[in-house]
Amino acid sequence: MSMLKPLPRKRNLTWLWPLAGGLSLLLLWSGIIVLGEVRPFIAPAPWDVAAEIWKNRVLLAQNFWPTLLEAVAGFICGNLAAISVAVIFVHFHTVQKMYLPIAVLFNTIPVIALAPILILIFGINITPKIIIASLVCFFPTLVNMIRGLEAYTSSEMELMRVMSASRLEIFLRLRLPRSLPFLFSALRISCTSCVIGAIVGEWIGSTMGIGSLIIQATFNYRSGLLYAAICMSSALALSLFAIVIASEKKFLRW
Repeated sequence: MSMLKPLPRKRNLTWLWPLAGGLSLLLLWSGIIVLGEVRPFIAPAPWDVAAEIWKNRVLLAQNFWPTLLEAVAGFICGNLAAISVAVIFVHFHTVQKMYLPIAVLFNTIPVIALAPILILIFGINITPKIIIASLVCFFPTLVNMIRGLEAYTSSEMELMRVMSASRLEIFLRLRLPRSLPFLFSALRISCTSCVIGAIVGEWIGSTMGIGSLIIQATFNYRSGLLYAAICMSSALALSLFAIVIASEKKFLRW
């Protein structure tokens, strides 16, 4: 009697759908450029952008690394600050009632309005860009983390108290695990927002970075370089997003 062979595992081909979507948009873009006879200085064709990326690869790389540093530093600082404040808020409700509305009010101020103030205070260096990227990340993570830390059920909390669990044990064994799905949902937002915050800071005052390169290409009517810089910023945001997704799959296997 022959042994039964295991069924072959199905390949995960879900990545083909976004690839097909991207290719369809590139075809649409190319069709508009060709059929509409759009002038290159207004909107270049995809192949022109690709050629510009290769031609200016050194310049793009030089401006890529400052933006990467600012975005990653802002992402880390902003989220760590938001998590710390959220932990304080859920353990001290009086503090939450006092300062959460102020955080909401502060979040209503446009980042583009805060950027010049920070530039005036800290000067034209990397510090204001990191602060702007941190501020963009702070509020979404704060709100989601507060909700996650309070996502336990009354029966779960009653069980922890019956077992005489300390506040630290309740936090590590109940509150923190419950908050992780909410935290990673916020990180998905902030990992792309931090890139936007870094670029906005570079718009206001900077000599290096993708934001500065975008401004220079715009004023010099170099549309190919402009689109190339935008593609670099999108690639950076997508890379950070992919890292967050991979981390979520590793830490939230349950």
